[in-house]
Amino acid sequence: MIKSKYQQIDTPALLIDKDIVENNIKFMQDKVNNWKIALRPHTKTHKMPELAKLQIEAGAVGITVAKVGEAEIMCNNGIKDIFIANEIIGESKIQRIRELSEKINISFGLDSVFAVKQINKVFEGSSSKANILIEIETGENRSGVVEKETFLDILEALKSAPNIHLKGVFSHEGHSYSQANIEECQRTFMECQKRTLEFAKLAKEKGFKCEVVSIGSTPSAMHGVEILEGITEIRPGTYILMDVAQGNAINTYQKCAASILTTIISKPTNERIIGDAGAKAMTAQTRPKGICRTEGKGYIKGSDGVYVDNVYDEHTIIYDKNLNKELEIGDKIEIIPNHICPVCNLYDEAYLVSNGELIKSIPILCRGKLQ
Repeated sequence: MIKSKYQQIDTPALLIDKDIVENNIKFMQDKVNNWKIALRPHTKTHKMPELAKLQIEAGAVGITVAKVGEAEIMCNNGIKDIFIANEIIGESKIQRIRELSEKINISFGLDSVFAVKQINKVFEGSSSKANILIEIETGENRSGVVEKETFLDILEALKSAPNIHLKGVFSHEGHSYSQANIEECQRTFMECQKRTLEFAKLAKEKGFKCEVVSIGSTPSAMHGVEILEGITEIRPGTYILMDVAQGNAINTYQKCAASILTTIISKPTNERIIGDAGAKAMTAQTRPKGICRTEGKGYIKGSDGVYVDNVYDEHTIIYDKNLNKELEIGDKIEIIPNHICPVCNLYDEAYLVSNGELIKSIPILCRGKLQ
């Protein structure tokens, strides 16, 4: 069925299917329980304390965030164990983490001697040490330690930083998204584990015990068949809501819990259809290659392979003659976005729905918390 069951909701709107999201939470928790490691989901995907609490209630040991502002909101809403999987630079931000450390169990990342010195300075006189994890770059070509010499320099600096506790190491194999097939994704996952464990071993040889060795992304967690001894937790994020890219990686959109409700506002030709959810409602993101490769700017839920052709700021552009005949101006359809994480950051609230019923709205309290 192309027309949405939720014609009563104004548009554009972010919908979350209650039954699918609950199944996704259980699916991943069961998976890590079988692996006998911890789950620390990355909540930058949904930015909602209410969903984070559901993940913790299901068995997650805590959550991951990307920004100090997100950690503050999650803390204020009752989350007590938070890891900021990012390098935090700037004394004002570190001071905010120091204040959080007096209330909750919080840790954060670094990959430089500069950060060690700055963190140690800000935590001088604190009742608790700064808990940090060193990020290891594993092939994504993003942040993280690349050379072992840099890692050793950081360890040496930590010996002269009495206000810091090295909790462990972490990495993110985000390049698994662009691997050509599942086998390559699994190979990337294994290589990431081995490289991260090498640095944990190096830390141990230098007198530092890594109580946490943290890895993970959604494609790896979905397809990974083995967790090496020494890995203590994974941090997938998108699995809770999924999107077109992740659906392509598992060859189904049945796990996609989130969609954008849009109203058909114009049919200028017998092929073109215009909706009211543009780039400001669903972004213009695509993934160009690999198992997560996307076509168009979003998938028309319930259609036979129809994708959004383009988006302007406020307009959805769709070309399909059959869909044009089926839909009338004023009808509402749902679009599964290519990448759900930035989409959640566009809305003040999401609508939790089930079987045609609007259950409630959920505030996206971490929206815009980029500092």
